[in-house]
Amino acid sequence: MEQLVQLFYEKYADTQTVTIRDFIHQIDWNNRLIGIKGSRGVGKTTLILQYIKLNYSPDYKVLYVSLDHFYFLEHRLYDLVDTFYKNGGEFIALDEVHRYQNWSVEIKNIYDNMPGLKIVFTGSSLLHINQAKADLSRRAVMYKMPGLSFREFLEFETGQDFQKYSIDEILNKHLEIAVSIKKSIKVIHHFNNYLSLGYYPFYLENKSSFRQKLLEVIMTVLEIDIPQYAHITTAHIIYLKKLLMIISRSAPFKPNMKNLSNRTGISLNTLKNYLKLLSDAELIKLLYVKQYGINSLNKPEKIFLHNTNLMQALVTDTDKGNMRETFFFNQVSVNYKVAASKTTDFVVNDIWEFEVGGKNKTRKQIAGNSNAFVVKDDIEIGYMNIIPLWLFGFLY
Repeated sequence: MEQLVQLFYEKYADTQTVTIRDFIHQIDWNNRLIGIKGSRGVGKTTLILQYIKLNYSPDYKVLYVSLDHFYFLEHRLYDLVDTFYKNGGEFIALDEVHRYQNWSVEIKNIYDNMPGLKIVFTGSSLLHINQAKADLSRRAVMYKMPGLSFREFLEFETGQDFQKYSIDEILNKHLEIAVSIKKSIKVIHHFNNYLSLGYYPFYLENKSSFRQKLLEVIMTVLEIDIPQYAHITTAHIIYLKKLLMIISRSAPFKPNMKNLSNRTGISLNTLKNYLKLLSDAELIKLLYVKQYGINSLNKPEKIFLHNTNLMQALVTDTDKGNMRETFFFNQVSVNYKVAASKTTDFVVNDIWEFEVGGKNKTRKQIAGNSNAFVVKDDIEIGYMNIIPLWLFGFLY
C-alpha cells in the first residue's frame, strides 16, 4: 500500500491547476459514490487529480489509485480501501476500474460497508462502465465527460474565459455573440486547429506527436477494450479494424448494410453488433431518423466518425464537407438530441432544422421554414438565419 500512496503523492505534486475544465463544476461532489465515464483521452484522470489538489492536502484522508497497477494482481481492492478507511480515510478516487475483475461488486460492498467514505471512480472503457450499471444502481451518480468543446479549446489556447451558450441563445443572438468573440481572437485560425487536434486535452502534452498518440488510443480501444468486453477473439479483431477504416474513408455516409457486410466479410447480424460497439466506444456516431422505430434502431441513416480529430488521424485527405457535419453533430449532440432530417442535414430536438455547408451555401433548401438555419463554415459572423459553424462549439 505504501507504494500506491507514494505514487499518489507524486501525481498530486505534478498535477497542474491552471487549465481546469468546466466539467468539474457540473459534478455534485457531495454524493458519496460518483462515477465518471468517458472515452479514452478526454481527461478524466486529470480532472479527478485536480479536484483532489484543490480540496485536499496530501495526507491520510485522501487517496488516488489506478486499478491497472500490479499491486492488484495480488491484493483485493476491498482490503486496500478497508485499511484506508479504518485509518481515517475520507475520500478515495479509483481510476481505470475496468482493469479490475468484479470491480463493480467490490465498490458496491465498499459503499454499503463504509458509510463515512466518499468514492469516485473512473473508467476509460465506456463499454465496461455501462455494463456495471446494474451492480451500482441506486448508489452511484454517473456523469459522462465529453472531449473538449471548441470553447474550452480556445480557453486553453488563449488563456481567456469564454461564456457558453444554449442553442436558443445562439439561434437568436448569434450576431452579437460572434461579434463579441471575434474582437479578441482570430476565430477561424483557432477553429481549424481545433478540428485537427482540439478534442482531446492530451494535445497539450505535445502537439507534434498528437496524431501518433491518438492512433495508439484507437488501437487500444480496438485491440483491448472492445474484445475484452464483447469476447471477440484475436483472429476477429482484424474485422473491427477493417470496418472502422471503411467508415473512416467514407464517413459520414448512408450505409447499405448488405454492401458493407460484403466489403468487410462480416455477417449482417455481427455487423450491426460491431457498429454498436464502435459507437459505444465513441469511435463512431450513428445518426438515426427522428422517428425512432424498429428499423432505425437496426440501421442508422448515416454513420460518422465520433469527432474531427479521429477523421484527421485516420484519413490523410479528409473531405471538408464531411468535417463540417462531423463537428456539428459532435458538439450539438452533447446536450441536445440530433437526428437525420428528410429536407436538411440535421434536426435538433425535433424542432430546428440545420443545413451545414461552406461560405457559398445558399438558403434555397430552407426557404419558407422559420425554424431552419444555414450553418456556414469559413465565416466569422452570420446574418439572419445564417450562423457560423464554429459558434456551435460554444454549447458546452
